[in-house]
Amino acid sequence: MSNKIKMIVGLGNPGGEYEQTRHNAGFWFLDELAWQWKVSFKEEKKFFGEVARANLPGGDVWLLKPMTFMNRSGQSVAALAQFYKIKPEEILVVHDELDIPCGRIKFKLGGGNGGHNGLKDIQARLGTPNYYRLRLGIDHPGDRNLVVAYVLNKPSAEHRQQIDEAIAKSLKAIPKIMAGEWEEVTRFLHSK
Repeated sequence: MSNKIKMIVGLGNPGGEYEQTRHNAGFWFLDELAWQWKVSFKEEKKFFGEVARANLPGGDVWLLKPMTFMNRSGQSVAALAQFYKIKPEEILVVHDELDIPCGRIKFKLGGGNGGHNGLKDIQARLGTPNYYRLRLGIDHPGDRNLVVAYVLNKPSAEHRQQIDEAIAKSLKAIPKIMAGEWEEVTRFLHSK
């Protein structure tokens, strides 16, 4: 598994009313990464999102925030991937995850979508589940009927701090992710 990551996607919803909601944890991560890498996002209509290009020693890496709304994220991901001939296994998708406690992180290649509409659409558009996922835990409200309202609302101050800490920890793993050191990435991110 020596795939180089050439594209990092942060999932979220566009618009001020969604900016601080749990579902936008992927956007929060990407904003921090762009700041660290000193790159800026600009709107790219042909990719249905905001895009930044990071010129790294190992080659260009594209950062993408789909502006399609969550359930059509794949439209944006597939457009950029096809244009730059980026394979699914060269893509890292960063997203909020209900099935992980708040502040915890999971990293994996492939697998199911856990009912996450953004992942469902990406898998459908790419034709495979075999892309990397960085899953930022946001907790579950306990009742599946409450999920939509839960992900589209602001986390408590305590939960926001836990998510921000998970993002900070995930950013520390980025050099290892970019180097393809998957076992070390997993060990580091899955530890408390």
